[in-house]
Amino acid sequence: VIQFNSVGKTFIILTEIIFSIIGVLLGIAVTGMSFSVVMTGVGIVALTGIVVRNGILLIEFTDLLRSQGMPVKEAIIEAGRTRMTPVLLTATATILGLIPLAVGMNIDFVTLFTQLNPHIWFGGDSVAFWGPLSWTIIFGLGFATLITLILVPAMYLIGARILGRDKKEKQQVHFADDELEKVSMN
Repeated sequence: VIQFNSVGKTFIILTEIIFSIIGVLLGIAVTGMSFSVVMTGVGIVALTGIVVRNGILLIEFTDLLRSQGMPVKEAIIEAGRTRMTPVLLTATATILGLIPLAVGMNIDFVTLFTQLNPHIWFGGDSVAFWGPLSWTIIFGLGFATLITLILVPAMYLIGARILGRDKKEKQQVHFADDELEKVSMN
């Protein structure tokens, strides 16, 4: 609330967290995975940090564009266009980085460097421990990325329309156009 000076923008970020948790639960339900309370909980905390950061950056950039005089709708479109690449890169890099951990990929580094044979295998004890954490982040981040790019701008626009800020901007534009016409007539 303090960072944005707005309860509505904070609500948008909190809604994004809720939707990312829904994405985690949907992913676990669809795949039929077992639910580990501790590691899934730690994964949700890590996921929350990524999701909140992406949402904050999108909203702050929209606010920056609006403070420079851009109308609400155009600011939202430009912010979405500009922030889409960093959001997608963050999500893709995180998901691809966690897949080896999620599937339990193991490499024997001793034989890799001594015999040039990595002895790669999948499964083992590590996947039972780290699997729930990594799948939680993968499912939640995949779902939350879509939410960040679609729902956050839509909620921002709805909030601006409810508060009437976009109408005030339109009235200011029309007033400025009228003033220009008066000046040009004289």
